[in-house]
Amino acid sequence: MGQLASEITDSYAFAYNDIPNFPVSTVEGHAGRLIFGKLGGKDVMAMEGRFHFYEGYNMKEVTFPERVMHELGIETLFVSNAAGGMNPEFSIGDLMVINDHINFFPEHPLHGPNFPTGPRFPDMHEPYDSKLIALADEIAKEKNIKLQHGVYVGVQGPTFETPAEYRMFRVIGGDAVGMSTVPEVIVARHSGIKVFGISIITDLGGFDVPVQVSHEEVQVAANEAQPKMTEIMREMIRRS
Repeated sequence: MGQLASEITDSYAFAYNDIPNFPVSTVEGHAGRLIFGKLGGKDVMAMEGRFHFYEGYNMKEVTFPERVMHELGIETLFVSNAAGGMNPEFSIGDLMVINDHINFFPEHPLHGPNFPTGPRFPDMHEPYDSKLIALADEIAKEKNIKLQHGVYVGVQGPTFETPAEYRMFRVIGGDAVGMSTVPEVIVARHSGIKVFGISIITDLGGFDVPVQVSHEEVQVAANEAQPKMTEIMREMIRRS
């Protein structure tokens, strides 16, 4: 979401390593800043860079920003990611609105004593807000931007998936797979924050011919698709 963050006005930014108790992103391409300002006429907080379980953080650290968001009064979380597509109708560069997810992380972000922002056993029948999904579809239609919809599978990483893993995830109902998002969404929903999620399909797997994937190729595909995603999310923030 770097391009969207660059459009924030009246902004001021804090490096993650200057914020007490905040983790520090170690992934190439993640700037590691918390930005406050205005976008679409709304007060916003944006993260340039997120924290992944595979970096060695525990789930409490991975989802600490969502706890901070709740304390700051954030009402809606817009989350994006780069994901591998396994739906044969997908192409590299497609945008997939996340309708639902499957959690394959080995640790649950709500494991341990319950945090008082939500119930011990939170309901997850609608992790991604249906009204926000409908708004995204409306805006995409107006702007003639193609949107896919699907189920996101969240995995630990950092290895990309084997062909057999891609096929397994497809069999159980997945359309795209990635190494983030699910823990943050769970904690956001536990805290009463509405969520809209979108994936940029940066590579494809699970088909007849295995394709080698590199982090650099994923970054290139994500950067090329960012303008479309930015256009939709900018307008969503303005209207929501």
